[in-house]
Amino acid sequence: MNLKSIIPKHLKLKFRLAKRFLSDSKIDFAKANTKKTSFLHSISTIQEIKQGAFYDNKIHNLKIASSKIETVIINPNEIFSFWKVIGSPLKKNGFKTGRNIIKGKISEEIGGGLCQLSSIIYFTALKGNLEIVERYNHSVDIYKEDERFTPLGSDATVVYGYKDLRIKNNYTFPIQFSLLFEENRIICELKSQEKIEESTLDFTRNYKENHIEVATTVNSDHHCYSIYKFMELN
Repeated sequence: MNLKSIIPKHLKLKFRLAKRFLSDSKIDFAKANTKKTSFLHSISTIQEIKQGAFYDNKIHNLKIASSKIETVIINPNEIFSFWKVIGSPLKKNGFKTGRNIIKGKISEEIGGGLCQLSSIIYFTALKGNLEIVERYNHSVDIYKEDERFTPLGSDATVVYGYKDLRIKNNYTFPIQFSLLFEENRIICELKSQEKIEESTLDFTRNYKENHIEVATTVNSDHHCYSIYKFMELN
């Protein structure tokens, strides 16, 4: 029997969080800042929020998380951490049940739907040529081509205590992520005090026997590979 399989989930999470705490002790993370800062420039990404099960709950979760993200100013060399800003996505913290992909399968969980927020922030960060410190793609591709609202390879899945999205401000001026909701759309803006040239992105697919490899390039430079298993049909 695998020892990991008999350890309770909450103990695994405590261990992961403790491990993170130790490794993060010397990192300069961006925090909420009440100081008024003027941003004259922005790069934006617009995505559709697809209708479906838990749609209202997803919007609710996205707005709670977005309100926290918008309080954060990322100064030069600081790192934006998705989970350090948002905190644990629990019911007591105002989050509701939504759809998540867990171990390659669609399931229901408190805080579900937040991956669209982390994904649009990641995609916008790539456009701004920011330094991506930590990012994970989803394990499976769940969409048909006519259902996509973002290119395959531009996603960033997040799991509290396990998988984070971390982005470093590699510029010499402050930046900030801002989120706006209009009907069934979410708009992410990367605001900056000085103009940032928008990068050219490319997501090239390579189909294998049982998975897809996506090569991401930023301004023609290789950035990363994302590997997706094919969705299992019931």
